[in-house]
Amino acid sequence: MKEVVLGVTGSIAAYKAAEIANLLVKDGVNVNVIMTNAGTKFVAPLTFQTLTKNKVYVDMFEEIAYSDVRHISLAQQADCLVIAPATANIIGKIASGIADDMLSTVVMAISGKPIIICPAMNTAMYENAATQGNINKLVSLGYQIVEPRESRLACGDLGKGALADVEVVVAAVKKAIGGP
Repeated sequence: MKEVVLGVTGSIAAYKAAEIANLLVKDGVNVNVIMTNAGTKFVAPLTFQTLTKNKVYVDMFEEIAYSDVRHISLAQQADCLVIAPATANIIGKIASGIADDMLSTVVMAISGKPIIICPAMNTAMYENAATQGNINKLVSLGYQIVEPRESRLACGDLGKGALADVEVVVAAVKKAIGGP
């Protein structure tokens, strides 16, 4: 069975991550979800736990009852990690090598496996020179980017920044893992 880690960050598009998880599970993929604290403000971890039948990880320092360094074991067992939605914040952290929460730490612990970043943010944030520089740096390091689409955004603006269609994200993950 293929293993995917799905990172969910603090974007209004976080609700679409539930459908991504659901479609992957229906295709026989084991999905482990890691949420940032901000991500939990948009969608409850229970949603992902129900869809994936797996524990959802948020707190890197929660007490564990066994000798498992979770951020390392999640990284080792994953065939692919996808962050959908990926905010400017998480993109900046990863590009800068910052590992200060469960998601960014797992990203830093993955080696030699595909990492897919699916940006979702306001157009001005997406087009900001710092964000574009961070995305370009990630591409140069081998990260895959699933480009956001142009749409009416939650803030009312019309422009590029909406999370790619769920089917596009799922197709990118399936391609990365060689199918379920």
